[in-house]
This record gives sequence, structure tokens and C-alpha cells, in this order.
Amino acid sequence: MDERLGRLVRRVQAEARVPAVSVALHRADRPLWSCTVGETGTDSPLGPGTQFRIGSVTKTFTAVLVLQCRDDGLLDLDDPVGRHLDLPAHGELTVRRLLSHTGGLQREPFGDVWDTLRAPDTDQLVAELDRAERVLPTGRRFHYSNLGLAVLGHLVARLRGGSWAQALTERILTPLGLTDTTVTPRPTAATGFLVDAYSDEAHPEPPTDFGAVGPAAQLWSTATDMARWAAFLADPAALDPAGAVLAPATLDEMRWPLTTTDETLWGAGFGLGLILIPQGERVLHVGHDGAMPGFLAGVYGRRGGDGTAGAMGAAVLGSSGTASDLLDLPHRLLAAAVEHDPAEIEPWRPGAPAPAALRGVLGRWWGEGSEYVFSWHDGALRARGAGDPAGRPPAIFTPLPDQPDVFRVVSGREAGELLRLTRDEAGVVVRMHWATYRFTRHQETFDRYDFRAGS
Repeated sequence: MDERLGRLVRRVQAEARVPAVSVALHRADRPLWSCTVGETGTDSPLGPGTQFRIGSVTKTFTAVLVLQCRDDGLLDLDDPVGRHLDLPAHGELTVRRLLSHTGGLQREPFGDVWDTLRAPDTDQLVAELDRAERVLPTGRRFHYSNLGLAVLGHLVARLRGGSWAQALTERILTPLGLTDTTVTPRPTAATGFLVDAYSDEAHPEPPTDFGAVGPAAQLWSTATDMARWAAFLADPAALDPAGAVLAPATLDEMRWPLTTTDETLWGAGFGLGLILIPQGERVLHVGHDGAMPGFLAGVYGRRGGDGTAGAMGAAVLGSSGTASDLLDLPHRLLAAAVEHDPAEIEPWRPGAPAPAALRGVLGRWWGEGSEYVFSWHDGALRARGAGDPAGRPPAIFTPLPDQPDVFRVVSGREAGELLRLTRDEAGVVVRMHWATYRFTRHQETFDRYDFRAGS
């Protein structure tokens, strides 16, 4: 298996002409796998500990910092940013809009940042916000904005009473053990190159500091750190079981698609700071790509599907600014790992019985003319359509604390809605209402015609 993955990496390095590539695959059931090909462009040898610029993968860290602030009660995602920051313009844009790139704000800060390679400091970035355009109506469509994420990084710093970099180190990097992820490069970091389209010349790109736009693209890291980060984004409970960095439910919220990134193909979506790429068969790759002068990065975790291991993430870091094949490689590596080395199938083991008060609920019910199966698994009441594909997640219910016959759907179909049980005089459940729709033991029309009785 290692040789198969290594061959994929070596082929992309050779065919895309990348001076240096560093790759890692993280999964809970196997040792960390890594592979490096090429040379750093410095006196330091290339290895798993070599840092590369990860560009916009930085945004995923800023997004987690913002959600930490929300979970700590410091903000609401629907707050206008002007409620927390003194801004000369665009303060009415909400935190949610900026995280999902649906605020309509222009892509970069005012000025010619990519011409001068001089990024503004925080004071300048804020002062010149009134010169930045709203290029699209708010909520109209996805429009990527480094400026928007820079504002959110400034928001985190203000709410935490320090700098964005301090919050990042204290609240994410240290707790997750991402010791090779830094704001500035180490002396052994790889050099970024632009490879000539018509010759084999590779010319170094100038180093850049992104200043106040750092929360959008500043970080340097290694493939091993980023594979671990990708695994966290996909399966936080495996790497952070106590929820010290972020609760798994909050990552679920971040992974929910809020917009499509391409109105023609609908091949990818965007959540709260995360790119979402469906792979078919209810498999999702979640993470982000990154690009800075001389560097490309792809960092994605994998969720769902038969054979997917827990805490599964891949990172591909390269020292070429134009080798776009690098960005497809993490998806190919994840798919190949699942196909050729799938996770072991966990044996089924008997569990605790359903509570006595719910045993009469289990089995087949009919609602809206369709058949559903209610069951008790892993300590929770569940329901799924009788004809649902095996991979479709069930609805999962939890009882309301003060109403034992009323349940809330916590995930799956009709999430957030209520299920109400109706019992007869003997305490037998004879009817249910789910999201107000009536459910009965036998198929009935909406005016209660029962096919068995013909009336």
C-alpha cells in the first residue's frame, strides 16, 4: 500500500515538475504515512519536518478561532462585525457571511497588494475599509475574500485581548500538538518557486509577509502537522476527545454547506470557513486549498463511506505556485487508501435493551403514505425510511428532559423537529406525530382511510 501511494506522489512531482513535495496521510488505525520527493532549494535536506507555506489553509484555523469565540459566548454568528469592531465601512456584514464568503466584499484589501507585495498593517487595513468595494450584493453568491477573513482575524484578536497569532498558538496549535505550524518560517523551510512553462528553470519567488491579512494566508507548516489538522476537521472527537479545542457538534456546524462555490457544476460547497467536496456514495472531503507565491497546498479530511477509517486526513504541500495537479492529489490519496487498505469492519456486539417505555415504539410505522422503521441502537431511538440506502444516516432522537413522550431530532431527517408519542389507556403507543405529520402502524390516507378495513 505504501508503495502504491508513493508512486502517486512521485508521478505528480515528476509530471507537474514540482521542486519539492511533502505528503502525509493520517488515520486512527494505522501509523502515520509520509513521503517526500525533490529538494528544498536550500542547504537543508527535504524531509517530513520541512516547512512549506500553506496559504489559505490558514483560513480554517481562523474559522475555528471564530467558532471558539461563539461557543464561549463572545459573539453570535449573525452579529454584524461592527458590533465588535470600530470599522469605517462594511460593519453591517455578519460574521457568518464573512466566514462563508457570501458577504460580497472584494477579494483583497484596498491597493495593489500583489503588485507591491506589501500588505497593510491592522491600522491601515481598518482605515482603508471604506475604500474597499462591496462587489456583489450581500448573500447573492459565493465570492472569495481574503479581506473578509482578515477582518475576522482582527475580530478574534480584539475579543481575546491579544494578537491573532497568540490566540492561534494558545487555543489550537498547542492543544493539538501542531508544533511545526508557525506564523513565520523556520530557517530550514523550503523555498517556493515559479517553474518556467517552456524550460526546466525554476526561479525562487520572493518571500512575503501578509501583515494584517495573515489570518487569511500567513501560516507555514509540515505535511505531518497538516494531515493531523485535516483529520481533526473530519473527526474531531478522535483527536480532541474532551472538546478542548472545539466541540464535535460545532465542527458539524462548520461542515454544513451554506453555498456552492461553482454555480455551473455544483461540484463543491462552502461551510463556515471550510471547503466541502462530495465524493459520491455519501463521502465528503472537508478542508481547504492554499496558494502563495511559490507554494501550493491541499489539506483534506475524509468522512463517511464504507472503508473510511477514523481520523482520516491527507496533506499535500509543494514548492511550485503553478502545479495545480498537487491540489487533486490529497483526494486521490484518500480514495486510494480506502480502496486498497480499508478500515477493518468492526464486529457487532449485543447491547443494552431499549427502555421498557419505548419497546412498543420499535418496528414499522407509516407516515405520509410511506413506511419507516423505528429502532433502538447505541442507546438512542432511531428511524429511517424502509427503502433508504444503507449509507443514509438515520434520524436520531433524544427525549425532552421534562416530557418523556416527546423527543427532539438531533440529527438526520427533520433535524430539530419534535416526535410526540400518543398512548392508549393501557399505555401502548398507538400513534405518533413527527414534525406534526401523523404516523400510524398501518398505511392510512390523510383523512384516516385504513386500507385494511376499507373505511
